[in-house]
Amino acid sequence: MDALTLLRQGPVVPVIVVNDAAVAVDLARALVDGGIRVLEVTLRTKAALAAMRRMRDEVPGAIVGAGTLRNRAQLEAALDAGAQFGVSPGLTPELASAARNANLTLLPGVATASEAMRAQDEGFDILKLFPAEAVGGIKLLKSLAGPLPDLRFCPTGGIDLAKAKDYLALQNVLAVGGSWLTPEDAIANRDWARITELAKQASALAQ
Repeated sequence: MDALTLLRQGPVVPVIVVNDAAVAVDLARALVDGGIRVLEVTLRTKAALAAMRRMRDEVPGAIVGAGTLRNRAQLEAALDAGAQFGVSPGLTPELASAARNANLTLLPGVATASEAMRAQDEGFDILKLFPAEAVGGIKLLKSLAGPLPDLRFCPTGGIDLAKAKDYLALQNVLAVGGSWLTPEDAIANRDWARITELAKQASALAQ
Protein backbone atom coordinates (compact mmCIF):
# COMPACT_ATOMS: atom_id res chain seq x y z
CA MET A 1 0.00 0.00 0.00
CA ASP A 2 1.55 3.30 -1.06
CA ALA A 3 1.60 6.33 1.24
CA LEU A 4 -1.30 8.08 -0.49
CA THR A 5 -3.57 5.05 -0.22
CA LEU A 6 -2.43 4.48 3.36
CA LEU A 7 -3.32 7.96 4.57
CA ARG A 8 -6.64 7.94 2.74
CA GLN A 9 -7.81 5.13 5.03
CA GLY A 10 -8.73 7.66 7.71
CA PRO A 11 -8.07 11.18 8.92
CA VAL A 12 -6.02 10.24 12.00
CA VAL A 13 -3.10 7.88 12.55
CA PRO A 14 -2.80 7.07 16.26
CA VAL A 15 0.73 7.20 17.64
CA ILE A 16 0.71 4.22 19.99
CA VAL A 17 3.08 3.43 22.85
CA VAL A 18 2.69 -0.16 24.07
CA ASN A 19 4.44 -1.19 27.27
CA ASP A 20 2.86 -4.64 27.45
CA ALA A 21 2.25 -6.74 24.34
CA ALA A 22 -0.56 -8.53 26.18
CA VAL A 23 -2.84 -5.52 25.59
CA ALA A 24 -1.97 -5.13 21.91
CA VAL A 25 -4.88 -7.08 20.44
CA ASP A 26 -7.58 -5.49 22.61
CA LEU A 27 -6.12 -2.04 21.97
CA ALA A 28 -6.03 -2.51 18.22
CA ARG A 29 -9.56 -3.91 18.18
CA ALA A 30 -10.81 -0.92 20.15
CA LEU A 31 -9.33 1.45 17.55
CA VAL A 32 -10.58 -0.55 14.55
CA ASP A 33 -14.05 -0.77 16.12
CA GLY A 34 -14.03 3.02 16.24
CA GLY A 35 -13.14 3.29 12.56
CA ILE A 36 -9.38 3.84 12.87
CA ARG A 37 -7.50 1.20 10.86
CA VAL A 38 -4.01 2.61 10.31
CA LEU A 39 -2.06 2.04 13.52
CA GLU A 40 1.45 3.34 14.20
CA VAL A 41 3.22 1.47 17.00
CA THR A 42 6.27 3.42 18.12
CA LEU A 43 9.54 1.59 18.69
CA ARG A 44 9.99 3.25 22.07
CA THR A 45 9.41 0.19 24.24
CA LYS A 46 10.67 -3.37 24.42
CA ALA A 47 7.13 -4.61 23.78
CA ALA A 48 6.65 -2.73 20.50
CA LEU A 49 7.74 -5.42 18.03
CA ALA A 50 5.74 -8.16 19.72
CA ALA A 51 2.73 -5.84 19.90
CA MET A 52 2.94 -5.12 16.18
CA ARG A 53 3.09 -8.80 15.32
CA ARG A 54 0.04 -9.59 17.45
CA MET A 55 -1.96 -6.69 16.01
CA ARG A 56 -1.06 -7.72 12.47
CA ASP A 57 -1.87 -11.39 13.00
CA GLU A 58 -4.94 -11.18 15.24
CA VAL A 59 -6.87 -8.02 14.34
CA PRO A 60 -8.66 -8.16 10.98
CA GLY A 61 -8.83 -4.78 9.31
CA ALA A 62 -5.83 -3.32 11.11
CA ILE A 63 -3.02 -1.84 9.02
CA VAL A 64 -0.04 -1.92 11.35
CA GLY A 65 3.16 0.07 11.02
CA ALA A 66 6.24 0.98 13.00
CA GLY A 67 6.96 4.47 14.25
CA THR A 68 10.18 6.09 15.44
CA LEU A 69 12.25 4.25 12.85
CA ARG A 70 15.77 5.71 12.95
CA ASN A 71 18.03 3.27 11.14
CA ARG A 72 18.25 0.21 8.89
CA ALA A 73 18.36 -2.27 11.77
CA GLN A 74 15.12 -0.95 13.26
CA LEU A 75 13.43 -0.99 9.87
CA GLU A 76 14.45 -4.61 9.28
CA ALA A 77 13.27 -5.62 12.77
CA ALA A 78 9.94 -3.92 12.12
CA LEU A 79 9.55 -5.79 8.84
CA ASP A 80 10.28 -9.07 10.62
CA ALA A 81 7.49 -8.17 13.06
CA GLY A 82 5.04 -7.70 10.20
CA ALA A 83 5.08 -3.91 9.81
CA GLN A 84 3.15 -2.80 6.75
CA PHE A 85 4.53 0.74 6.76
CA GLY A 86 7.06 2.85 8.63
CA VAL A 87 7.20 6.33 10.12
CA SER A 88 10.38 8.16 11.09
CA PRO A 89 11.07 11.36 13.04
CA GLY A 90 13.57 12.40 10.37
CA LEU A 91 15.32 11.01 7.30
CA THR A 92 18.87 9.82 6.68
CA PRO A 93 20.33 8.42 3.45
CA GLU A 94 20.68 5.02 5.18
CA LEU A 95 17.03 4.92 6.20
CA ALA A 96 15.86 6.08 2.78
CA SER A 97 17.94 3.39 1.10
CA ALA A 98 16.69 0.70 3.49
CA ALA A 99 13.06 1.61 2.86
CA ARG A 100 13.53 1.55 -0.91
CA ASN A 101 15.37 -1.77 -0.83
CA ALA A 102 12.67 -3.32 1.35
CA ASN A 103 9.86 -1.75 -0.70
CA LEU A 104 8.41 -0.44 2.57
CA THR A 105 6.10 2.56 2.51
CA LEU A 106 7.82 5.17 4.68
CA LEU A 107 6.58 8.51 5.97
CA PRO A 108 9.81 10.37 6.71
CA GLY A 109 9.80 13.21 9.19
CA VAL A 110 10.73 16.74 8.14
CA ALA A 111 10.66 20.07 9.94
CA THR A 112 11.90 22.57 7.33
CA ALA A 113 11.62 23.35 3.62
CA SER A 114 15.19 22.13 3.06
CA GLU A 115 14.45 18.81 4.75
CA ALA A 116 11.30 18.43 2.68
CA MET A 117 13.25 19.08 -0.52
CA ARG A 118 15.91 16.53 0.46
CA ALA A 119 13.21 13.96 1.20
CA GLN A 120 11.67 14.61 -2.20
CA ASP A 121 15.09 14.11 -3.80
CA GLU A 122 15.14 10.70 -2.10
CA GLY A 123 11.80 9.86 -3.72
CA PHE A 124 9.35 10.78 -0.95
CA ASP A 125 6.55 13.25 -1.66
CA ILE A 126 4.28 12.37 1.28
CA LEU A 127 5.95 13.41 4.51
CA LYS A 128 5.45 13.60 8.23
CA LEU A 129 5.76 17.15 9.56
CA PHE A 130 7.35 16.67 12.98
CA PRO A 131 7.12 18.01 15.62
CA ALA A 132 4.26 19.87 13.97
CA GLU A 133 3.15 22.32 16.62
CA ALA A 134 6.70 23.10 17.74
CA VAL A 135 7.96 23.96 14.25
CA GLY A 136 5.11 26.17 13.11
CA GLY A 137 2.17 23.86 12.54
CA ILE A 138 -0.58 25.22 10.34
CA LYS A 139 1.29 28.44 9.52
CA LEU A 140 4.31 26.48 8.31
CA LEU A 141 2.19 24.13 6.20
CA LYS A 142 0.43 27.06 4.57
CA SER A 143 3.80 28.64 3.83
CA LEU A 144 5.17 25.42 2.31
CA ALA A 145 2.16 24.97 0.02
CA GLY A 146 3.29 27.73 -2.35
CA PRO A 147 6.90 26.76 -3.13
CA LEU A 148 6.34 23.01 -2.62
CA PRO A 149 2.87 22.41 -4.10
CA ASP A 150 3.41 18.74 -4.93
CA LEU A 151 4.18 17.65 -1.37
CA ARG A 152 1.58 16.28 1.05
CA PHE A 153 1.89 15.92 4.80
CA CYS A 154 0.82 14.00 7.86
CA PRO A 155 1.59 16.50 10.65
CA THR A 156 2.30 14.91 14.03
CA GLY A 157 3.31 16.31 17.38
CA GLY A 158 1.20 18.37 19.76
CA ILE A 159 -2.04 17.80 17.84
CA ASP A 160 -5.30 16.95 19.59
CA LEU A 161 -8.88 16.49 18.41
CA ALA A 162 -9.62 20.22 18.45
CA LYS A 163 -6.52 21.13 16.44
CA ALA A 164 -6.85 18.20 14.04
CA LYS A 165 -9.86 19.69 12.26
CA ASP A 166 -7.94 22.85 11.32
CA TYR A 167 -4.98 20.83 10.05
CA LEU A 168 -7.20 18.58 7.96
CA ALA A 169 -8.75 21.64 6.30
CA LEU A 170 -5.40 22.34 4.58
CA GLN A 171 -5.09 21.08 1.02
CA ASN A 172 -1.57 19.75 1.58
CA VAL A 173 -2.58 17.66 4.61
CA LEU A 174 -3.82 14.10 4.06
CA ALA A 175 -4.10 13.00 7.69
CA VAL A 176 -2.75 13.87 11.11
CA GLY A 177 -0.92 11.77 13.68
CA GLY A 178 -1.72 11.94 17.35
CA SER A 179 -1.35 10.17 20.67
CA TRP A 180 -4.62 11.42 22.13
CA LEU A 181 -6.52 8.36 20.86
CA THR A 182 -4.62 6.02 23.18
CA PRO A 183 -4.23 7.73 26.57
CA GLU A 184 -1.80 5.99 28.90
CA ASP A 185 -4.36 5.75 31.71
CA ALA A 186 -7.00 4.25 29.41
CA ILE A 187 -4.58 1.52 28.32
CA ALA A 188 -3.50 0.87 31.91
CA ASN A 189 -7.14 0.54 33.00
CA ARG A 190 -8.08 -1.57 29.95
CA ASP A 191 -10.73 1.03 29.17
CA TRP A 192 -11.29 -0.10 25.60
CA ALA A 193 -14.70 1.53 25.36
CA ARG A 194 -13.10 4.93 25.96
CA ILE A 195 -10.52 4.31 23.25
CA THR A 196 -13.22 3.21 20.81
CA GLU A 197 -15.14 6.41 21.53
CA LEU A 198 -12.01 8.51 20.93
CA ALA A 199 -11.47 6.63 17.65
CA LYS A 200 -15.06 7.34 16.59
CA GLN A 201 -14.55 11.05 17.27
CA ALA A 202 -11.38 10.99 15.17
CA SER A 203 -13.03 9.07 12.35
CA ALA A 204 -15.81 11.64 12.23
CA LEU A 205 -13.28 14.29 11.21
CA ALA A 206 -13.40 12.83 7.71
CA GLN A 207 -17.02 13.79 7.28
